[in-house]
This record gives sequence, C-alpha cells and structure tokens, in this order.
Amino acid sequence: MDVTKLEFSAGSFDAAAATFLFCVLRNDLQVPALRELGRVVKPGGLIRLLEYVRPRGTFRRIISRIWQPWIAWAYGASFDRETEMHVPEAGLQVVESRYVVDDLLKLITVRSPVRQ
Repeated sequence: MDVTKLEFSAGSFDAAAATFLFCVLRNDLQVPALRELGRVVKPGGLIRLLEYVRPRGTFRRIISRIWQPWIAWAYGASFDRETEMHVPEAGLQVVESRYVVDDLLKLITVRSPVRQ
C-alpha cells in the first residue's frame, strides 16, 4: 500500500509504527507520508518511527559515508532523510526523539493533532 495514500478511514488506529520506512522515502514524500499516518491514527494518537540517521560521531559518520552508495543501491535508503525536521510541517508534534542504538538508530515518537 502507498504510505502517502493509505486505504484506511481517518482515525482507524490508536497508534501506528513505521520501521526503516522513512529512510527509504525520498525527501519529497516525507511530509505527505507523515500527514497520512497522522490522518489514520485517532486524534492524539502516537506514531513511532524507527529510522537510520547520519551518526554524529566522527568514526561512524565516516563509515556511514563510505556505506552510503551501497545502501542507496541495495535498499534505496539514506542516512540523511532528516524525517524529524519534517514532522511540524506535516502538522504533527514530536513527543520524544532518542537514539536506541548508539547514534545510528533513532526512535521518534510523534503525536497526531487533537481534532476539535
């Protein structure tokens, strides 16, 4: 199913999760996909995103730059998607953002807006 056009009614789910999805979505699809996840969860519902990110540490940052062409070829993925910065533009709110494996894997928890 296309994450930018999910075949579910608005508010169908209490929560949603996406693992390693946004690191393979092009930058121009980030906001539409986030908006769509926000649409299908109930008002105030949580969305959890587990994503690869560009490491901050020097050694891992260099290694990720070396791996990048292979990762892009094999999976269409990138360490530079910066999904978290697109959250406000999608009308969602970051609740928590934390690294779960060193500085390479990040868990981003966002909340859908409470509709009046």
